[in-house]
Amino acid sequence: MTKIFAITNQKGGVGKTTTSVNLAASLATAGRNVLLIDLDPQANATMGSGTNKQTVQRTVYQVLLGEIEIQSVRIRNLQTKYDLIPSNRDLAGAEVEMVTLPKREMRLKSALSQIEEEYHFIIIDCPPALNLLTLNGLCAAHAVMIPMQCEYYALEGLSDLVNTIKKVRTNFNPKLRIEGLLRTMFDPRNILAQQVSDQLQQHFGSKVYRTVIPRNIRLAEAPGFGIPVLYHDRQSKGAKAYLELANEVLNV
Repeated sequence: MTKIFAITNQKGGVGKTTTSVNLAASLATAGRNVLLIDLDPQANATMGSGTNKQTVQRTVYQVLLGEIEIQSVRIRNLQTKYDLIPSNRDLAGAEVEMVTLPKREMRLKSALSQIEEEYHFIIIDCPPALNLLTLNGLCAAHAVMIPMQCEYYALEGLSDLVNTIKKVRTNFNPKLRIEGLLRTMFDPRNILAQQVSDQLQQHFGSKVYRTVIPRNIRLAEAPGFGIPVLYHDRQSKGAKAYLELANEVLNV
């Protein structure tokens, strides 16, 4: 059965795209068929997967507007071993254009129904906002993975996100659940980070992944080469952490 994860957090800079790209690569390395959907107009997941957002002609934007079928947008990448539905800056205008469309919250879910059975995992990289694009991601997903830094403001934002997920579950997607909270950019020397991490485990228990993603220069470098960190430096702490996360996801 296909598992569809929306990777989201309305706070920017918490490692959503890094997690989307590297989890996709790690699951694909484990022999799973994986599709990564870039639902962010910044298109960082597209670039981080080796596709130039400046030159790509067909994107998720046309899919959401119903102009083309999702099959014709899919990019198969032999290096990363996962498939990609790319994005570019055109997606920024999709929210306005989708307002008058029927079932605007379900556009992505409807498109995915054509191909989802081909994959073990579909990962949706959502934009850093609680907008119509993110809502499409949440309506299409079975579960939400929330990357977050262990700092005070992250806890504040988490409360808002959990409330949003509850509203989506009530109004649009009754099967939606929180898959897990992922601690990212973690520095064990930081006392506040340790304290926030402890609070997360107290409040969310088993919903907090055992895997912790460390601050790691190789993770920061890899997007510049258009590849997941796994293919930049497999022995780096960042690569090992995402391989560990993939194993944790597979063994749930």
